[in-house]
Amino acid sequence: MRRSILSSLRAHLGRLVAACLAIVLGVGFGTLAMTAHGSAAHGVDTTIGAQYRGVDALVYPENAEITAADVAKVNKVPQAASVVSLTTAYLDASYPGLVRDEALEIDALYDTTKIAGPGTSSGRLPTATNEIALPAKLADKHKVAVGQKLRLNTWNNKSFDVTVVGLLDDSNSVGQAHGVATPAAVKIFEPDGFTRAVAIAAKPGVDQEALAATVQNVVPHDLKVYTGEEWIDHEVKGFTNGIDVLGGVFGMFAVIALFVACLVIGNTFTIVIAQRTREMALLRCVGASRRQVFSSVLAEASVVGVVASAIGVVFGVALSALALALAREFEWGIPPVPLHLDVWSVLLPLLLGTAATIVAAVVPARRATRVAPLAALRPEAAPAAGSKAGVVRLVLGFLLLAGGGLLLAVGAGDSQVIVGVAGGVLSFLGVLAVGSLLVPALIRVLGALPARTGVPSRIAVANAVRNPKRTAATTSALLIGVTLISLTCVGIASVRKTFDVSMDSQYPVDLVVRAYNDKMPASAEQQLRDIKGITQVVPVSQVTLKAGAQQVPVTGIDQAGTGTVIHDPTLVGQLKPGTALLDYQTMNGLDIKSGTPITLVSGKHKLTLTAQGATGLDPMTITAADLSKLVPNAAVNGFWVASDPKADGSQVIDSVEQSIPTVKDLSVSGGLAERTSYTKIFDVLLLVGIGLLGVSVLIALVGVGNTLSLSVLERTRENALLRAMGLTRRQLRGMLAVESLLMALVAAALGIVLGLIYGWTGTSALMGGQTVDGGVEYAVPGTLLVAIAAVAAVAGLLASVLPARRAAKVAPAGALATE
Repeated sequence: MRRSILSSLRAHLGRLVAACLAIVLGVGFGTLAMTAHGSAAHGVDTTIGAQYRGVDALVYPENAEITAADVAKVNKVPQAASVVSLTTAYLDASYPGLVRDEALEIDALYDTTKIAGPGTSSGRLPTATNEIALPAKLADKHKVAVGQKLRLNTWNNKSFDVTVVGLLDDSNSVGQAHGVATPAAVKIFEPDGFTRAVAIAAKPGVDQEALAATVQNVVPHDLKVYTGEEWIDHEVKGFTNGIDVLGGVFGMFAVIALFVACLVIGNTFTIVIAQRTREMALLRCVGASRRQVFSSVLAEASVVGVVASAIGVVFGVALSALALALAREFEWGIPPVPLHLDVWSVLLPLLLGTAATIVAAVVPARRATRVAPLAALRPEAAPAAGSKAGVVRLVLGFLLLAGGGLLLAVGAGDSQVIVGVAGGVLSFLGVLAVGSLLVPALIRVLGALPARTGVPSRIAVANAVRNPKRTAATTSALLIGVTLISLTCVGIASVRKTFDVSMDSQYPVDLVVRAYNDKMPASAEQQLRDIKGITQVVPVSQVTLKAGAQQVPVTGIDQAGTGTVIHDPTLVGQLKPGTALLDYQTMNGLDIKSGTPITLVSGKHKLTLTAQGATGLDPMTITAADLSKLVPNAAVNGFWVASDPKADGSQVIDSVEQSIPTVKDLSVSGGLAERTSYTKIFDVLLLVGIGLLGVSVLIALVGVGNTLSLSVLERTRENALLRAMGLTRRQLRGMLAVESLLMALVAAALGIVLGLIYGWTGTSALMGGQTVDGGVEYAVPGTLLVAIAAVAAVAGLLASVLPARRAAKVAPAGALATE
């Protein structure tokens, strides 16, 4: 049997390559998930460990500040060999070319004989009070060189001119590195500088636990003492949570890819066994037992699984190396780390890929044992459409659909994510179970139109539903991919729409630009309009008026311009003459409620307005017409700004902050920063979803191609007879293309419908309890869904190319003589 197995592998190598591709993709995705995640986590661990090398204990101000007395107590601990205070001054730096200062944190240098400290990539560390060293990346961003002078400003308007004497090596730093100066300089910059921690190195022979326990006994209980290892773990967790999430997402996709690959593998071995019907019958005739036939098929699956999984592991490791290189190039938030491989990241995908291949081949192997020695010497008829097992499967499928649908409704209604996920899984399994009934019915409906175009199309529709189980299994591979990408796109679009509506109510204005101590120049509005990404600018005037016994800042805005900069239509409708919009903190301070009158006083002028509660605007907002009754000719001292949703919000904010140079103290606030951060997350998730579509389509393309190949094999004589009756090669290829296209379109249509249902219910389960009013917005990303259907259709057509060419090459006379 060993020689038979090897001969079979050589004879059917081309067919097995298709299964190998499915396994390589599935295992490659799994390896990518494990190695990229492991490398990133290991790199963060190593980098943070290097930053705190030599630290055996650390005092952290978790619930209270660290005082000089606390540091003095730690210095008296006999087990401590070195005690350093990690002190930081928070300043503003005047960088060349910038209109306004930017924040700069400067750490005090300390004794590095026992505990690791900063090093320079060029220049030297500061030694005088008028010297600092900047992180190399920060210096490069602002074009600051060694020897250049900078002005540092404090919160209480003190200024210091310093010289940059060195650039710190921050190539392996996690997060934004700080500048450094001498302890004396930091004391001058900020006499009450913040001590963010106290690091302690132990004397020889003292373990970290004993040192930490001793230090905890001498400092207040509001200060938490970590061992060196505990602190590194604490810092690592703060940076690897996002990495863990991405690892879980990639891992989920890898499991899905393996599941789809199993469907393709099962179809592939079914094809191989169908091609070897005579061979297996002859093996049975010469004495091979059912067990030997079964073992031979599983042995072939094992060889294919091991080889393909090994290639998949290499492929995944290569992708991981590429991903880490891109992370270094584009600064995705992790340090530049090398590829890190451990035993499990290589061995586990290899084992899972091999096991999945063997499991997928069990059913075809059992089918092979049923080949009778003599009866199998002639072609096997197509399987019957109905069977007892099929009826049981259909009943089970409908039960899963009903139960899963109920759980989906409960999860969406009660905002229970776990219940919703369980309902989605059960209902989808139900769809797969009833696929042998559902898919052929949909193909008949969809094929009604092409069937009218001619005989080849009618035959294509009939062939597509000839073997319902195999057709359903084939469409399942593509169905899973289309459902997942549709779910992802619909879910992201719905969550984004829900988020946008929530943001519109919480932060109705993108940017609020205001000058507090300076006069706004006449050209300020045009300067803002000239910034790329700014779409609307509306001037506002803010004055302080008396309301009751309190002084309240009141903002006046032209009613005609509110609709262009306020995203919440409710607020736009409420802001009209005679109405004052108050934030709820101001309403509580004035002890008034919505609908009650409020009187504003400015000198001899009085105006009574109706108060209305509002979220996200200034303390009190009224129309410019009402403000002019109280303060005629009020000066413009601010602007409300709307931005282009497609623009880079961070760049827009930076440009606005550096605009209007004649204004010294320019305040820029609003919801654009938060909106931008969430938009970037949505964009990354969408890219991940598109990547999933690509992998799923590749695997499904192999599956559809295999099914068509098996169909061609079963219909060799039939196709030959059609050719003999006048069907041309072109018509034969078109017939197979229509058959493949129908299966792909049915999978796409069903997948998009399921994606809409799962995306909407998932959004309800996830976001129902997150919004202020519990409202959820549903979106239909029409362009993306049409693109998904188009990609699926193209994949179906491509899958038909090789089987169609193979069928068209067979001569009618030779094929009629087959079997």
